[in-house]
Amino acid sequence: MTGTVQSPYSEEQITMWLQGLLAIAWADGHFDQHEKALITSLTEAELAPQLDLDSQTKVTPEDVARVLGPDPVMSENFLRTAVMVAIADGVYSPDEDALLQAYCQQLNMNPAILESLRSTLAQMQSATDPSPHSPSQEFAPPADHYTPVLAPVQEWLDELNIQDPRLARFLCKMIPSQCPFERDVTLFGRKVVHIPAMCKLNPLYEQLVGLRFRSLSYLADDCGEDVTPYL
Repeated sequence: MTGTVQSPYSEEQITMWLQGLLAIAWADGHFDQHEKALITSLTEAELAPQLDLDSQTKVTPEDVARVLGPDPVMSENFLRTAVMVAIADGVYSPDEDALLQAYCQQLNMNPAILESLRSTLAQMQSATDPSPHSPSQEFAPPADHYTPVLAPVQEWLDELNIQDPRLARFLCKMIPSQCPFERDVTLFGRKVVHIPAMCKLNPLYEQLVGLRFRSLSYLADDCGEDVTPYL
């Protein structure tokens, strides 16, 4: 049985929030059929079946700011979730960075929090998208290598509280339930690069896991929902 939870957000606000997160998920345009199906199911389940999926990419930062911007606390929490969605796959792309910067500007948020994120996750992108001309190599920096630089953004992300069941379900589906396995990338039978498990590669993996756990706990404890499908 599902408990009755009073969301602090209006229907318009949470719909725009989720549309803004979907825009981040679609930002780099690199997704396989499984990912496309996942985003489609998220749209149908958490927004509305009648919405045109392609329209989600047409939501602009100005649209987000018009609906969420008047509330600075809501704006900051939206930006936290947008960062989480951007790093969920371990690759922080230039397109995702550009959209996050635009969100910051339109919502009048301090973009400094994204500067450290950009400087550290650039290494992750090169590791997960190796050049075929590069010699066989191991990706060296472990996640804790960046801890001193990322400490402020880690603390900032950990301050996010989940207060809406639709947002919680979205995050439970977007954030992987298990650490993606390590793998070798080979070319013509020769190992080009070794990619460690994402939990060792992504310096913000603990923040992702923590957010997913808080979302699950909110759905189970506060909303009385069965969270088995997310486990």
